[in-house]
Order: sequence, then C-alpha cells, then structure tokens
Amino acid sequence: MFDRLEVAENRYEEISQKLSDPNIISDQNEYRKLTKEYSELEEIVNKYREYKKVLKDISDAKEMLNEKLDRDFREMVEAELEESKAKLENIEKELKILLLPKDPNDEKNVIVEIRGGAGGEEAALFASDLFRMYSMYAEKKHWKMELLDSNPTEIGGFKEVVFLIEGKGAYSRLKFESGVHRVQRVPETESSGRIHTSTVTVAVLPEVEDVEVEINPADLEIDTFRASGAGGQHVNKTDSAIRITHKPTGIVVTCQDERSQHKNKEKAMKILRSKLYEMAQKQQESEVAQARKSQVGTGDRSERIRTYNFPQRRVTDHRIGLTLYKIEEIMNGEIDEIIDALITADQAEKLGSGVMDNEG
Repeated sequence: MFDRLEVAENRYEEISQKLSDPNIISDQNEYRKLTKEYSELEEIVNKYREYKKVLKDISDAKEMLNEKLDRDFREMVEAELEESKAKLENIEKELKILLLPKDPNDEKNVIVEIRGGAGGEEAALFASDLFRMYSMYAEKKHWKMELLDSNPTEIGGFKEVVFLIEGKGAYSRLKFESGVHRVQRVPETESSGRIHTSTVTVAVLPEVEDVEVEINPADLEIDTFRASGAGGQHVNKTDSAIRITHKPTGIVVTCQDERSQHKNKEKAMKILRSKLYEMAQKQQESEVAQARKSQVGTGDRSERIRTYNFPQRRVTDHRIGLTLYKIEEIMNGEIDEIIDALITADQAEKLGSGVMDNEG
C-alpha cells in the first residue's frame, strides 16, 4: 500500500511541475487531462501527507518519553501519543478506501428509468412517488433534472418515467438504487382498508457520450407516431413522438414528451446510448472470470432491494439489513442516510475481499 502511496505522491509532484509549463498550458487537451489526474490524486496525497505527519508526531513523542520528564509533562505526552496512535489507525482505514479501484462511471450523470411492476394502478402511483423522491433528492444536491420520457396514468401515476440527472457524482450516489422497490400500504382506491403489496422497478444507467458508444445509423429503425396519454394540448395533434429500434439488440426506446420530433429523437438517442453502454459493460463483466460482485447488490433490476411499509413508517434496505422508521422524510428526498450506508457496505466488502491487493 505504501509503495503505491509513494508513487502517487511522486506523480502528484510531477504533474504540479508540468501544469506550470507553458508548453503544457498551450496544449488544451494535455492540460485538461493532467488537471483531471491532479485533482484525482489530490485527496489521496493530502491524506498520505497527514499520515506521515502523525507518524512523525508518534516518533517524536516516543523519543521524548525516553528522556527524564516531570510527571505532569510525561502524562501529557503519553495522552498525545495515544491520541496520535488512534488517529493513525483511522487515517490508515481512510487511505485503504481511497486506494480502492474507482468505478469509471462514478462522476457521470445518470439516466433513471422507473416502471410500475406488480400491482396495477397502485404500482403506477408508487412509481410517481419514487419519481418525486428522486426529484427532491436531486434538488437538495443542487443537481439538474430533465424529463426524457413518461407514460402517465389518468389518476396521477406513471406506467413508466425516464429522466436525466446531471450533477457531479450523481452515478456514485444513485447507482445502488437499481432493483425492485416494494411498497406496502392501503391504496387510496381501496375502500376496505386492506394493505396491498406492489412493486416498482428502478434502473440507473450512466449517461454516456457519443464517443463512448458507436451506433451505426443502418442498425436503427426510426418510427414516428402521435403522442398519447395525459400530456397537454399538443397531444394527438402531430406525429412528434419517436420510437427507435436498435435492430442488432432488439432494444426499443420511445420518447414523446417534447413537441418537437427532433428533440424527442435527441432524447431517445441519449437513452439508447446508455442502454447499449450498460449492455456492453455487463457482457464484459461476464467475460472476465474474476469479476467481483459486491454483496451490496449487482444492480440487477429483478433483485428486490427495498421495502417501503407505510403503516409502520418503515423503510428497509434488504441488502444491508438497514431499517429506518422515517418514511415521510425518505419519501421527501432524505435518502442520504441509506445511500451512505450502502456505499460504506460496498467499500467494506471490497476491502474484505482484497480487491485493492488484487488490483495491484
């Protein structure tokens, strides 16, 4: 571990010198690349330097304790030594986490798809509730949200809703939301007061650039049709809705939320790129025999990950056994406590399985 930290610190110093070189500054691509690498190394290097400082404090304290000291001063030095040892242990843990291999998608924007599953209208209503929850969470994080496609129901639910969230680290925070979300509550449409169980599926895809996924126009079948559903005055007037079929994979994407056919096509292509990227990633993972799957979850859409029990005000994340009795706050976008626990569990699993050592 410490060899890697030394290499990181040396590289950090080397980049620091290069960033003041006029030749580098004039080469925008190289300058941007080095600035990004410098920024990625900064947190690790600062933590390593803090580690070395605490190590020196411990060494100095031990030296002082070898000398003749009066009782009060000796007690003070001993207390400082214990404090530094505890601090060193915490910094070591933090360094191990910082050295874990980074998910290359962590800093990307995300495309989120929410679909009603089992439970009919009640599932569609809960899909709408989850859409609101993620919208409020994005707002708290000062992230930008854009609706890409939706299929609303007559009483305010969504059969499906697809949206983009733009913001630093959006994927790193939301990637564990993929899976089946189960709701247990008395539906508004239920007169006898019986608790129903419904499900909603959530898929979180990293947004990808054109350069990351090459799409051959000959592989696409593009159809236009009239938008339908509860959507305002322009609905059913023009053929502005777009359906794109990617023939080699059979992936079908529709988009009908914009008045403009061009904008709908643009949004549909954005969703298609992310779906193809996800498919390629999954294929790559299955081909690599030693690919590791975190216990936190594989992000599989068929995996039941969380239950929202309204009568008991309870939300349980089944992957990590976390239960919180604050359903109103969670449905209002207060989901950081769950996300932080999932990230911590994922890091602990990677540390426990020796991911860092095996990655070299």
